[in-house]
Amino acid sequence: MTPAAVAVVVPAHDEERRVQACLRSVRAAAAFVAPVPVVIVVAADACTDATAALAVHGGASVVPTWHRNVGAARAAGVNHALMLLADAGPDVWLAMTDADSTVPTTWIAHQLAWAHRGYDAVLGTIRLASTTVGALHVARHDADYFRTRRLTGTRSRWEHPHVHGANLGVSAAAYLRVGGFAPLPTGEDHDLAVRLSTTGHRIARTDRHPVHTASRLRGRAPSGLADLLTALRDPAAGGGDPARHRAGV
Repeated sequence: MTPAAVAVVVPAHDEERRVQACLRSVRAAAAFVAPVPVVIVVAADACTDATAALAVHGGASVVPTWHRNVGAARAAGVNHALMLLADAGPDVWLAMTDADSTVPTTWIAHQLAWAHRGYDAVLGTIRLASTTVGALHVARHDADYFRTRRLTGTRSRWEHPHVHGANLGVSAAAYLRVGGFAPLPTGEDHDLAVRLSTTGHRIARTDRHPVHTASRLRGRAPSGLADLLTALRDPAAGGGDPARHRAGV
């Protein structure tokens, strides 16, 4: 499949401090694949700050939702994106990231390369930006995160076990065949990946285009990355199961 157009979908809940940097990085990635059409959709979910206005200023089409549910917000964003790209036909590629993340300039290009090779979905990796937690907590996270990577040089292929909504791509056809994102408050990305896998879709797992995401201790989704980092700082606090994190939940 060679996609005719790309939609980048970004859920956001009160992300006025970070959404502009996210959208700047997405615009740069979109410019890198010109003249392929790219639309950017921000699903502003239950926002009480300036997230929506800043997203519009950043070149995104904004869908206001009131779910307080990341799975439902992602689904609403995808639905709106597919409506905007209705004239592009079935060959649309959906690229997902989060409003607290920044993507590399080659992010969309790498995903399209996998699509051209016949893959239905791409699961990428993340790197933590030391925005809230210190270097020690980042190191603790990375020790577990990279434990399956072979230390054989940067060019070796790493079939990593992770699933992140902040770095995920899927063809619109495959997405629709498996029913899209479920309205889950967390783990919606992993749930989608499981359904794609069990229905025989080709999935690439790659570390070639990692996304930088905020390493904060108070996140937006329950049992997510923030809870894991909190547990690494204070094991008695609970909420961060490294096994679940490795599985991408």
